[in-house]
Amino acid sequence: MRFVYKLTLLVFISIQSFAQSGWIPQPGGTNNFLTGISLIDVNTGTVVGENGTVLRTTNGGANWLSQSSGTNNFLYGVFFINASIGASVGINGTILYTTNGGTNWTIQPSGTNKNLFGVFFLSSITGAAVGDSGTILRTTNGGANWAIQPSGTTNDIHNVYFFDVNTAICVGGSGIGLILKTTNGGLNWILKPSGTSEHLHRVYFADVNTGFAVGNNGIIVRTTNNGENWFSQNSGTTNLLYGVSFSSTSVGNTVGFNGTILRTINGGNIWASQPSGTTAFLYAVEFKDANTGYAVGENGTILKTTTGGNPIGITPISNEIPERFSLSQNYPNPFNPKTVISFQLSVNSFASLKVYDLLGREVATLVNEQLQPGTYEVDFDGSNFASGIYYYTLEADPETIPYQSTAQGSGFTETRKMVLIK
Repeated sequence: MRFVYKLTLLVFISIQSFAQSGWIPQPGGTNNFLTGISLIDVNTGTVVGENGTVLRTTNGGANWLSQSSGTNNFLYGVFFINASIGASVGINGTILYTTNGGTNWTIQPSGTNKNLFGVFFLSSITGAAVGDSGTILRTTNGGANWAIQPSGTTNDIHNVYFFDVNTAICVGGSGIGLILKTTNGGLNWILKPSGTSEHLHRVYFADVNTGFAVGNNGIIVRTTNNGENWFSQNSGTTNLLYGVSFSSTSVGNTVGFNGTILRTINGGNIWASQPSGTTAFLYAVEFKDANTGYAVGENGTILKTTTGGNPIGITPISNEIPERFSLSQNYPNPFNPKTVISFQLSVNSFASLKVYDLLGREVATLVNEQLQPGTYEVDFDGSNFASGIYYYTLEADPETIPYQSTAQGSGFTETRKMVLIK
């Protein structure tokens, strides 16, 4: 398969042009840690975090309104089933519930003082919360009452995902990669082999069969049979991963320590790093389509992308991955004043595409960034350049991916000639 991108840039003499990160900081108005996010659509979402922080946007993140949660407790998780009904959980058994989009939050009696990390609602009345020491709570009346369910473990449980009133998956662990499954509404939870000893922090299902869990030391595990069996994927990082979200069975993102953002376009066979523009710990990520998503983290960090995290100006056109590195001849050639340069990357690479004059002087930088495998096109505008011969050079430094060899050594360099005629 091959991934094709189009990059449009205007280049002027003595000015170097670079694509910008596809993740843009947003003004949340707080320095508190933000650890949970729930989106209704690409415009409407709620973020929760430290000191009872609740922020809500209804205009795609242009503005975030602070809501009164009624508590100063740290809120870890949040889940909305529609624009009005949602819940949030936190330390000391905190459970909050709203029926008006967070204008008012009601503190519910959880029946526990255990820290709660994850929450999931199937409907306005049926939901679950999970937390410290194997805690699993279930409500069937909108949170008026919460019943403790026997999890069969004393390990921390960090996240829960329900498919229907009977079937759900929990993940967590304290020195083990804990995965639990129930098929009878939580009356019994069965331990499933995760294939890892790493602590798992989040789980997300793209459909009823295909799910992903992420955790410590860059661990990513995947299931294709509703959580019965899990196998590890190569994330390419040892950084702790804390949040994960998929817009389809193929396309998804995970985030974590030191501003780590990874993206896959092929169900996790390859995970490519994306520049986040921050070193903040990112705790949660959510996408509502392939391109529009949000990530939140420490120090009030809120990031948004409308390009799937790809650098601004780069647009995916196909889902095929090239078999090798290559630099194509520009077309048209000769040109006046515009031409197109295309190149291919077969693996994740730091790519540099520069233009030189006949004397070998660098006159423009078209690309200088980490890129996913794919085919790219650059529109080069020579309006402000003198007529003559120019050279353009592609240098690609592939990331080390154990299961995929470049077959071209550790790097790739190629130069081609183009002629500007006015």
